[in-house]
Amino acid sequence: MEFDYFSSNESSPNNHHRPSLISSGWRPLHRELDWAFLAELLQNDTKELTQKTFNLASNFAEVLGRNNYTWWANLLGVVSENTRYEIEKFWNYITPDPQSPDHRYQDILSTETPIVQLVSRSSIPIDYVLNRLQEITVLRVLEVLGCPDIITQYYLERNFYFPVERFVNWERLEVINTVYAYWSKSDTWLQIESYERGKRYYTIMSTHISPLINKATYDLAVMLSGYQSRVGKVHSQFAIRSFPADIQGFTDTVQQAILTQNQLAVVVHGEPGTGKTVWTQAVAKEVLVPLGYVVFILDHDAIANFVPPNYLERICIIINEADNLAQNRASEVAQYNNKTEHILSLLDGTLYQSIIDDSGIQIKQKLVVLMTCNTTERLDPAMLRKGRVDLIYEFTERFV
Repeated sequence: MEFDYFSSNESSPNNHHRPSLISSGWRPLHRELDWAFLAELLQNDTKELTQKTFNLASNFAEVLGRNNYTWWANLLGVVSENTRYEIEKFWNYITPDPQSPDHRYQDILSTETPIVQLVSRSSIPIDYVLNRLQEITVLRVLEVLGCPDIITQYYLERNFYFPVERFVNWERLEVINTVYAYWSKSDTWLQIESYERGKRYYTIMSTHISPLINKATYDLAVMLSGYQSRVGKVHSQFAIRSFPADIQGFTDTVQQAILTQNQLAVVVHGEPGTGKTVWTQAVAKEVLVPLGYVVFILDHDAIANFVPPNYLERICIIINEADNLAQNRASEVAQYNNKTEHILSLLDGTLYQSIIDDSGIQIKQKLVVLMTCNTTERLDPAMLRKGRVDLIYEFTERFV
């Protein structure tokens, strides 16, 4: 990963930002002497340390011993910009660098913010909603982390720090170049890069980010359905205890399977009005959300382009009217689309697990798929094979 730092040219038009940085609460970061670091230099880099020490001493001797200036002019020369530069260069050598991110961390989660919707309300692409979900996740992770231990920024060849006791939130922090923040408790780094028109890019790097994401995504739900697509929370009209006794018993079976299986697919079928859809919402709210599942309610168009985000550990997918989606491929209607193949690959996991990325967050996902349909007769037989759909139940009583 490369970073472009601003030039140190004092005539640069960007120089007006430096007073702004100071006035925004930033302070110059002064490197402190670390005796352990100096002892390591003395032991392992003796020749270079000796040479740099002699060079600095020689520079002082040359400035103080000039014959064409008076003694007081030579004394003033000691504090000249050139001498100060040599002293700073030597000081930077004998002191440890300010803390910076370890870019070897494998757990990385990034987002641009704010996410801008560039299309009309009648045609919202799935990418916009999933990017919005990732933005919400990153910002929630930062809320979970709270105030960092250190906040630094490098600008015009100088390091600055922001006093953490004055920290309010990231939106109010002045970001001119690249900001770094660190939380020692979770061994987590944040990198913020600023772009034009108020846009920023947040990157969180951690040795183990999963617990943070699990806390940040608790109770989140996503609906992907045309212009109604949104990120929010699951709403349920009815409690599970209000359903008929047989459905409550089936719910107990589903809950047990959720607790013991990494992947579970459930199909409930029955005539319209028997409560299939509201049952899936009740299970999502009362069973899955408390277990940390992020719920996705997908319409048939979203299925074709949906890949579960790899940074989420537990995912529930709700698909209503699956008999209109995964139709028998022997029928003429099903031959005109490939949605049956998409849902089959989703149930198999082959669609998004065929290639395992060797970088980024690696989480063994738990997946629960809840599907409703009026009848199983129109479903493709391949859907009901063992290993794809685990539980099937018929709703027979009129409920809504």
